Amino acid sequence: RRNPGSMGRIKAHELREKKTSDLLTQLDGFRNELSQLRVSKVSGQGGPSKLSKIRMIRKSIARVLTVYNEKRRNALKKASLKKKYIPLDLRKKQTRAIRQSLSLHWKSKKTAKQEKKDAYFPMRKYALKA
Repeated sequence: RRNPGSMGRIKAHELREKKTSDLLTQLDGFRNELSQLRVSKVSGQGGPSKLSKIRMIRKSIARVLTVYNEKRRNALKKASLKKKYIPLDLRKKQTRAIRQSLSLHWKSKKTAKQEKKDAYFPMRKYALKA
């Protein structure tokens, strides 16, 4: 298998310097190129060089999308910093049971009846002989 770096692949750190609009135009370009390569693959023209380029273009699309989503999430994080609620896709995933369980504050709460019982019947203290 050939080294994909020899064909001039794009690097993530270069993409991070670009604006989101530039990323989206580059993404459209890659998608168009990929569709053309797939057409040439089906029609049987182009040979092995075009087949190996399909893989490189797919990886480039993934890289652009990754950087784009990183930028979008970072912007959302900055925007929701001072707000009361965090957007759902930025919250911790965890498990459904953990997410729906009571918070520590509500777990430690007692009913009025339980408060009275605790007040009227405190824990007994015993003095042990040494």
